[in-house]
Amino acid sequence: MTDRSYCLGEIASALGAELQGDPDVRVSGLATLQAAGPGQISFLANPSYAKYLADTHASAVIASPVTAKGAPTNVLLLDNPYLGYARLSHWFDPAPVASPGVHPTAVIDPSATLADDACIGPNVVVEAEADIGEKAVIGAGSIIGARTRIGARTVIRPRVTLAHDVVVGQRCHILSGAVIGSDGFGFANEKGVWHRIAQLGRVVLGDDVEVGANTTIDRGALDDTVIGNGVKLDNLIQIAHNVCIGDHSAMAAMVGIAGSTRIGRHCVFGGASGVAGHLEIGDQVHLTGMTLVTGDIREPGVYSSGTSADTNRQWRKNAVRFRQLDALARRIKELEKKSEGRGRST
Repeated sequence: MTDRSYCLGEIASALGAELQGDPDVRVSGLATLQAAGPGQISFLANPSYAKYLADTHASAVIASPVTAKGAPTNVLLLDNPYLGYARLSHWFDPAPVASPGVHPTAVIDPSATLADDACIGPNVVVEAEADIGEKAVIGAGSIIGARTRIGARTVIRPRVTLAHDVVVGQRCHILSGAVIGSDGFGFANEKGVWHRIAQLGRVVLGDDVEVGANTTIDRGALDDTVIGNGVKLDNLIQIAHNVCIGDHSAMAAMVGIAGSTRIGRHCVFGGASGVAGHLEIGDQVHLTGMTLVTGDIREPGVYSSGTSADTNRQWRKNAVRFRQLDALARRIKELEKKSEGRGRST
């Protein structure tokens, strides 16, 4: 919890919202419509939660002009209430603020370069010729590999591993357990025996990239693996070697992208979706959850695969039907040919 409080007039001005109510009312926290009490501010972004608005005890609600009707409290009007909530959430973030300096247990190679106002936590290892930018934060137990560069104001949470020659842009946020720049899955086969291929490329992250907990991004085999500006990656994602992801794309948890696939800008991939290797995915492609892509997608739009959950009894029946589809299609073609033959004979 925080001990900060703000008046509604101050909040409305910062968010660019129109305030309907008392600008001197103070709030000291955020909560849902159902849980909020006096002194807290809530938001209504999803219309399905509008049923809770009339009974909320929040001191204020962020809402759109359409959904705010009937609100029993002060209202901050925004066309995009969810964005307003996102911006305001940082005002009440209880996460500790890191202080500049190097913890005495950190191991810093003499050839590494650290900005004076960077924060290096306990048991951090910074290897030879690494470069850490202004106001960057390196969490406890993280490893920064040789010649790796980290941009200004980037936050590396505890226990992150950045291998050698990784490039991380400015204002990035990398969560605990992430491994960036590990070797890609590259092997040559000779007579049933696998021979390891050295991975010579890098991983390059643009500015404002977020990488979730335990997500892995492999270094390139020859060329670099590239993650564009503003890309958001959830937890437990695997990005293979030489993948390129365009600016401002977002991927939910457990997505897997196989090697050398190129993904466009402003794409959104639902949880557990997968993309095979060496494919081209265009801009503004949206994959719904658990979609499997095995071919190029050139046109923007929403794509899906797989089937929804059903009772086991019904699913087993459908599974049998799936296996019969090819034979059924062949029978239909034969019937069509016979029908066409009879039509010509008459």
